[in-house]
Amino acid sequence: MTPTESPKAIRLRPLPNLIFASRWLQLPLYLGLILAQAVYVFHFWVELVHLIEAAFGNATALQALITSIGYKADTQVISLNETIIMLVVLALIDVVMISNLLIMVIVGGYETFVSRMDLEGHPDQPEWLSHVNASVLKVKLGTAIIGISSIHLLKTFINAANYDVKVLMWQTIIHTVFLLSALAIAMTDRLMSPAGTDRH
Repeated sequence: MTPTESPKAIRLRPLPNLIFASRWLQLPLYLGLILAQAVYVFHFWVELVHLIEAAFGNATALQALITSIGYKADTQVISLNETIIMLVVLALIDVVMISNLLIMVIVGGYETFVSRMDLEGHPDQPEWLSHVNASVLKVKLGTAIIGISSIHLLKTFINAANYDVKVLMWQTIIHTVFLLSALAIAMTDRLMSPAGTDRH
């Protein structure tokens, strides 16, 4: 076989071939996540437009922002204040982080569980994709979930006056559980990785 020739495809028996081909059933799931990403992009721009309009004194946009972030005040809010801006910006950051999580699941999951994307040498290939596997993907997803949970917790504490103590307590406990779970996954991955391998 010359260097330019590709190796012959391995012929599988019918049943193993059917089982192996079943991985393509995941394709509609990843396409669905792409549609979910599009919804997040639309939501991001709607919130951003409302923020810009409210900054120029649009009362309707301001009310839409107040409703979306669940902000309550003792007196009627007639203009943007620092707390509202901070909560809206955190909500936008939250959307971006969830979008990043979706990209990791879509691209990393497809590459790991469905089919190679042959992105080697592509200028836009994500750095993390070159060494992605199921174990690395779990660690990265765990880290992303902690980041999202941190943003939610920060939003809750900034707007703490509008939440019950039990809500604050349980959100803190849940965030701590996420943190411990991610640490456990990372430690398990480190213990199971062969000594001397490059860990990311």
